[in-house]
Amino acid sequence: MKSRKWLIILFLVMLTALIAGCTKEAEGESERGNENENESTTDNSFSIAMRTLGTPYVESHPEINDDKFVKEMERLSNTDIQIRLVPHNEYVERMTLMLASNDVPDVLQAGGGVLGPELAGGVEAEAFLPLDDLIAEHGPNLLEKIPQEAWDSVTYDGKIYGIPDFLSNPGRRGTAIRLDLLEQTGLDVPQTTDEYLEVLRAFKGLGVEHPYQGREKFKYSDTFFGAFDAFPYQYELYEGQVVPKFMAGDKIKDALAFYNTLYKEGLLSQEFLTTQQPEYRSNIIAGKVGIWSMNAEEVNSWEQEIRNNVPEAEIEIIPSPTGPDGQGGHYWYGSATRSFVINAETKVDPAVIIKFFDWQLTEEAERFFTYGIEDDTYTLNDDGTVNYEVPEDTNLLNAQHYLNRWLWMVKDSTYTKGILELTEDGQELLRVFDEVLLNEGRDSIQFTPPLEVYSSNPEISPGSDTPSDIWMTGAAKIILGQEPIDHHDKVIEEWLNKGGTKAIEEATERYNNEDGVQLPRTNW
Repeated sequence: MKSRKWLIILFLVMLTALIAGCTKEAEGESERGNENENESTTDNSFSIAMRTLGTPYVESHPEINDDKFVKEMERLSNTDIQIRLVPHNEYVERMTLMLASNDVPDVLQAGGGVLGPELAGGVEAEAFLPLDDLIAEHGPNLLEKIPQEAWDSVTYDGKIYGIPDFLSNPGRRGTAIRLDLLEQTGLDVPQTTDEYLEVLRAFKGLGVEHPYQGREKFKYSDTFFGAFDAFPYQYELYEGQVVPKFMAGDKIKDALAFYNTLYKEGLLSQEFLTTQQPEYRSNIIAGKVGIWSMNAEEVNSWEQEIRNNVPEAEIEIIPSPTGPDGQGGHYWYGSATRSFVINAETKVDPAVIIKFFDWQLTEEAERFFTYGIEDDTYTLNDDGTVNYEVPEDTNLLNAQHYLNRWLWMVKDSTYTKGILELTEDGQELLRVFDEVLLNEGRDSIQFTPPLEVYSSNPEISPGSDTPSDIWMTGAAKIILGQEPIDHHDKVIEEWLNKGGTKAIEEATERYNNEDGVQLPRTNW
């Protein structure tokens, strides 16, 4: 591992370069930040940068800090918070620009760990506070309710640097199907890849525009890679070396051949290489899609939205397609979905921030983030039970999703139990989590911190659920039919030549030395 001094120098050099390249924009951001700083006049005031996460309510809001739910959150938690939104599709770029400026908020939302590219090496360079002592003194609920695995994901060099939004079930993502369309085909619920292919062909015969909805870089559209245990962003031990799964035998070629068939037959949305999250979602809501991947908790709210366009629509989460080994499923999430770090240069008492996050795990906070504002979005009975009607209107559903998922920063993010328990559909979804999603999925060898070779060779670096740029470029040519399946051998060769060989060497060495390695989980 490189020395801390080297990391600090690297961090400062990188941020200096960013400032030089982005001075004008940084100045604009700084002006807005100074305005916010002038507004922070109370002892319980702090600022926070949050990724929009493609949340419709957030991205369409004229001023999120004036939102009634934000105001109620501040009242209940006795805080004064200035939220700065970071665009979902420009997250890493905007975060690194923010860190390069003199306008860094008191709190920043990071990914599921604290060593991702969005923090630009800031944890290693001591740009954020270690939180162990603060949590011990001011975070009793955090310590009691957040599982150790989630704390491990935000720990570096033996110290906790983030407050994690955590998961009790790693199988959060599921395969959704328009059950009403399936009934029209007369086919059974598919299980194997061959059966899925038969259903998709039948959907096309019904005139479904996108039998299987794709998305750029296979994000939320890598279902069939899971069937072949060939997620291209995962690593495994193969013939004595730790390698990407796309190098572990020919299973990746089988997966690419399957996607080529989908594309060639018009079963995979033809613009999948450029389809981003808003279009992906809008196609589904418009009733144009037969099968897709999604976070399973949202299936009931999406069904209600689709019914505004297709009244007879019925959605169900079904077991994901199985492949040659009889297994399948999406990638298993880590123990944390996002985390929150505190700027080491903050002028705010960090205890205020820790107490705010600790409050989010109280019964009062759970009721607020689940149901909203008393006598506005819900009422209380004399016995203290809640009267809440799950909305059907799209705007109200978006507000509920925003409150349950986005504004509630620290919680068990697997699902919002208080909402699901209210309806038969919700109770059925709880069963799906326990009996379907918990029994499928693929895990991999992971490293914390990430492989160092990635920092100097970004082209070969995968995301948490997306492949590297080099691999994606070559795989796209195969799927589109521009190159034969065996072209993948050249893709591997290019990946190796541009740093992949060093990545394998580093991964294997760290695996053998048990250096920051997490082995695949076989159960949960």
